[in-house]
Amino acid sequence: MNKTILCVEDNMQVQTFNKPLLEAKGFTVKPAMTLAEAREIIGREQLCLIILDIHLPDGNGLDFLRELRKTSNVPVLALTDDKEDNDLIAGFASGCDDYVPKPYTFPVLYARIEGLLRRVSSVPDFIEKGSLKVDITSRRAFVLGKDMLLKPKEFDVLLYLVRNGGTHINAEMLYRKVWGLEMSGDDNAVKFQVSSLRKKLEGSGCTITSKRGEGYCFEQA
Repeated sequence: MNKTILCVEDNMQVQTFNKPLLEAKGFTVKPAMTLAEAREIIGREQLCLIILDIHLPDGNGLDFLRELRKTSNVPVLALTDDKEDNDLIAGFASGCDDYVPKPYTFPVLYARIEGLLRRVSSVPDFIEKGSLKVDITSRRAFVLGKDMLLKPKEFDVLLYLVRNGGTHINAEMLYRKVWGLEMSGDDNAVKFQVSSLRKKLEGSGCTITSKRGEGYCFEQA
């Protein structure tokens, strides 16, 4: 199993503290003080996890995470200030998998790393439903072997509904799970994504149905 961790943190004391402790646990640690360094490491290394500070000198970690999620599904553990709930909410919306509030101790950090990697290792790389194949690692989906060319949010909606196939998910729940936020106002954003997915699922033997008062449901013929 690959055990290389990228630690994106501009505090040298934190880097110096965490690196030997993680290496003692069997990990290879690649430190990055800036997002530019992080991009360079991601381009040449196979990573099992990224520890990402949200506030960095050359950019916002959440913007970087949104950019990363277009091409990679590598698990991300976000570091956020203890009282900044907005950072936490935005982090989940941007695609982080878990978080550690600052200040933290190494046992807490390591427990979160272990828990996240354990969850990831228990998830299959792909899901097949009839002629539909959802590749979780590459974040792509195929119908009869043809790439559906899904946009990031389309993929997230499809994956959540497929994983909960046969169960109705209301718009509020779907928005909370996929966007990472509470839905305010109408559900047009959800309707738009579902409508687009229905068109792209044509001919697959799968569809997304809706039932008034209950929500959306992925079904396989």
